[in-house]
Amino acid sequence: MSFSDDDLTRHPFLTTLGERVRTLRARRGLTRKAVAQAARVSERHLANLESGTGNASILILLQVAQALQCTIFELLGDVTTSSPEWLLIRELLEKRNEGELRRVRQQLGDMFGTHGDEQARSNRIALVGLRGAGKTTLGQRLADDLGFPFIELSREIEKFAGCSISEIHNLYGTNAYRRYERRALEEAIQIYPEVVIATPGGLVSDSATFNETLSHCFTVWLKAAPEDHLARVAAQGDMRPMAGSKEALEDLKRILEGRSAFYAKADLTFDTSAQPLDDSFVALRTQVRQALKLPL
Repeated sequence: MSFSDDDLTRHPFLTTLGERVRTLRARRGLTRKAVAQAARVSERHLANLESGTGNASILILLQVAQALQCTIFELLGDVTTSSPEWLLIRELLEKRNEGELRRVRQQLGDMFGTHGDEQARSNRIALVGLRGAGKTTLGQRLADDLGFPFIELSREIEKFAGCSISEIHNLYGTNAYRRYERRALEEAIQIYPEVVIATPGGLVSDSATFNETLSHCFTVWLKAAPEDHLARVAAQGDMRPMAGSKEALEDLKRILEGRSAFYAKADLTFDTSAQPLDDSFVALRTQVRQALKLPL
């Protein structure tokens, strides 16, 4: 079957697919150029995909899946299609809301021993959020107040790799960086029974690493307005991953939009845009101590 240009432009599946590609790219903080180069396709091809005018062959796969009375994911195959049990589990979870899915995730963690002891978990505080949210500044002050060590996970990653973060990406690629990130987090959890950890902004891009964080640390999302994120990063002289972009603020907004649903899984959300640094620390200290049932 052939498809006209109008079919490709208006088809809701292609529109949804394009939105999904944009969201995944934003969540990982990658430019369209970087993704196009890694995928070995032209930027124009990727732009068409993101705008909902993808290749007609995608629609053919969709029609085959519909004829087989299955989802396109089952047709293509992933871990949830590898056995009857996976398919049955996926069916049970398919229409559950976020709250129900969260409870299932926590119960599975308890069942398989991957969810850390609650007392041990409350003694490790992980700060998540985009660069410029105040993770380092507020994290160090919070650690001092609690009498805990403070570590920046980015520095631990560099120790593992023996080179800078940018060199890891340039020499070994994103997948290698994610492996170093996971190893650094696991070691920090093993070494420190009490600690405040400032995590890299993209940690939520890897679900396994983020799940490890949620399971073993009391997690706090330090959030801020996009304009504040950008101003603080610029003040630090670091514009990654927005270097060379003419629309840095829009890029940052898309990254924040792509990651916010994951950041929101944290135990506590704290807005650092609302007040000056000293006032922010006092309010954060109070909220953390109240959440962990510590004396004020």
